[in-house]
Amino acid sequence: MSSIFEIDFAQPAGFRPLSMDLRTPDAEGAPLIVFLHGGGWLRGSRKVFTPGISDAQSFDRIVAAGFAVASCEYRLSGEARFPAQLDDVSAALTWLQTHGAGYGVDASRVVLWGVSAGATLAALSGLARDDVLGVVDWFGPADLFTMAEHDSGDPPDETREARWIGGPAAELPDLARAASPVYQVHAGAPPFHISHGTADEHVPFAQSEALAAALSGVGAEVEFHPVDGGRHFWQGLLDTEPLFDSAIRFVRRAIS
Repeated sequence: MSSIFEIDFAQPAGFRPLSMDLRTPDAEGAPLIVFLHGGGWLRGSRKVFTPGISDAQSFDRIVAAGFAVASCEYRLSGEARFPAQLDDVSAALTWLQTHGAGYGVDASRVVLWGVSAGATLAALSGLARDDVLGVVDWFGPADLFTMAEHDSGDPPDETREARWIGGPAAELPDLARAASPVYQVHAGAPPFHISHGTADEHVPFAQSEALAAALSGVGAEVEFHPVDGGRHFWQGLLDTEPLFDSAIRFVRRAIS
């Protein structure tokens, strides 16, 4: 029998408490996946792995494979701008490293898994830390400068990315670079598993192509999986099981 614990892991001064849902398998010392939800940094919920995909198909599937999953909140762009979200991810990891053993979790074996905006946070956090063994990046924005060239239908100062960093990338180049995983890649980066639909209308497929190329360019281990005809949040795909199975195999290799 698996268990679910709702835990407040941080209280940033002047903000609401931040919570996680910690799902654990019926085994001691389970390796850990820290999950970060999507929503353009301006919406979304830790309760939803991916819109249209049920808990049984996502969270429960991962726990059944023997992993603990901590689905963590972070402050949204209407509450705090970048890099506050990275501070929140760090706070969640610190809490899990300090308290995880009491819940049967081995937080020394941790992989970050994010979707869309959450994948950007997972990538940035994984690239900035030395205690993350791998990153699963599903269709995350990787380069805020080229994302600004994508026609989202919003004025330049009202795009998701601009709301997140406080203005258009061209006007805040240092922040935009710091918030773009493609510019944070370095030798010694943790292994990455990147999946992206070729028909993604919200985050262009080229975003993940660029990140995979940058990682390969510095000799980092990267698995890049184009998903033919896949749209954002895997909309339109009849069967997402192979995508989960591939990511779970990667996690198992990363923590071994």
